[in-house]
Amino acid sequence: MSRRNTSRKRLIEPDPIYQSKLVNMLTVRILKNGKKSIAQKIIYKSLELIKDRSQSNPLEVLEQAVRNATPLVEVKARRVGGSTYQVPIEVRAYRGTNLALRWITKFAKDKSGKSMAIKLANEIMDAASDTGSSIRRKEETHRMAEANKAFAHYRY
Repeated sequence: MSRRNTSRKRLIEPDPIYQSKLVNMLTVRILKNGKKSIAQKIIYKSLELIKDRSQSNPLEVLEQAVRNATPLVEVKARRVGGSTYQVPIEVRAYRGTNLALRWITKFAKDKSGKSMAIKLANEIMDAASDTGSSIRRKEETHRMAEANKAFAHYRY
């Protein structure tokens, strides 16, 4: 019985049009029922919308959005004795990017009306300009970590 090494991360292929790994990571977040081509269409349409609106490179806008929404610290529940403490820990780069993309897609999906491409474009533009729900979530996470920094010595 051969066992694969599970600790190694899978290599992320760049997407076909922009040759960007970030766009591919975003595609995976939007995926539903394994329909990758539909997810890619949504993303490319929203990148087109961003290009039309901001008159700048949509990839740079996306990167800026992810950079703005990436948290530096988060809290993790840790049981010590009988009580659970929220222990602030630093976020690694890959996890930070993942969280940012997850939040951007989540809040885009939660918006009402219009097509997913428009909602995603709006959320990315908001995050790039340091406003929007994903930025609020990041600040909330930072506030939680700040409030619980007394328990930082329980880090593991």
